[in-house]
Amino acid sequence: MKILLANPRGFCAGVNMAIECLERAVAFFGPPVYVYHEIVHNKYVVDRFTREGVVFVESLEEVPEGSPLLYSAHGVSPEIRAQARARKLLAIDATCPLVTKVHLEAIRYAKSGYTIVLIGHEGHDEVIGTMGEAPDQMVLVETAEDVDKLQIADPEKVAYLTQTTLSVDDANIVIAALRKRFPKIANPPKDDICYATQNRQEAVRELAARADVVLVLGSQNSSNSRRLAEIAAGMGIPSHLIDGVSEIQPSWFQGVETVLITAGASAPENVVQECVEYLQTQHGATIEEAVIREEAVHFPLPKSLRELIAGGEPPAAVAHS
Repeated sequence: MKILLANPRGFCAGVNMAIECLERAVAFFGPPVYVYHEIVHNKYVVDRFTREGVVFVESLEEVPEGSPLLYSAHGVSPEIRAQARARKLLAIDATCPLVTKVHLEAIRYAKSGYTIVLIGHEGHDEVIGTMGEAPDQMVLVETAEDVDKLQIADPEKVAYLTQTTLSVDDANIVIAALRKRFPKIANPPKDDICYATQNRQEAVRELAARADVVLVLGSQNSSNSRRLAEIAAGMGIPSHLIDGVSEIQPSWFQGVETVLITAGASAPENVVQECVEYLQTQHGATIEEAVIREEAVHFPLPKSLRELIAGGEPPAAVAHS
């Protein structure tokens, strides 16, 4: 058996920044540190931080006044920021800068009087946060069929934005439908789908044809991880989205000569290596690192956290329950 290890895979710059942000916050404040939603959509990452005393919450009412609170990499709405200020929470914004870019675009289009069509998945944390920037002027679509049902007050004043972790191919289908329906539709000068999402999808698209089966490391609630599995499955290659080696089924590898392994942008490298070691032990697998594109993107820690750490010690008002 041969393992094709897709590269790039795994953590992107936004996830790296968010995870480092939380690590530094825990070291600086001590537990508990609170996070609104999962810091990233990955079971292993969330479980690890939970063991270290991080508390993930779905409502700010769960956070004691004066406590440190991180916003997840997926971003939050202005309403959540207002709630945090009202509760005197020490908020640290770990939102991926590429998500922040989409928020700023939404604000700009809303101020200019546009109806904004957001292409994304209903209920996703990123979509909820983005739509919160202009709830009265934004509508959500997932498919080209949704575009047909849109009721827009002024078809001459429409813009579209996209969730950053979509399938590039799926998004392009919806964008084409929007352009057909609204020929004058506006859009940002640069694509919203993030570089890491596109690179990981491109790697799977290029490499899956060489494989008999594809393993995608990532959690079921990770949009970008699901897209990777869907791309391979769409090419007719058996594809499995798993959190880790414990979910592997031996029956997947009967008669298999080549396994492509990749990981979503929120999946840690150690879960990839555990799967590699499993296949080496069970099947004597050899490894080929298949590099499709080099990545060198880095996002600095949020300014608010850097300033706190530079101050040397937590503010006296920080609450610990």
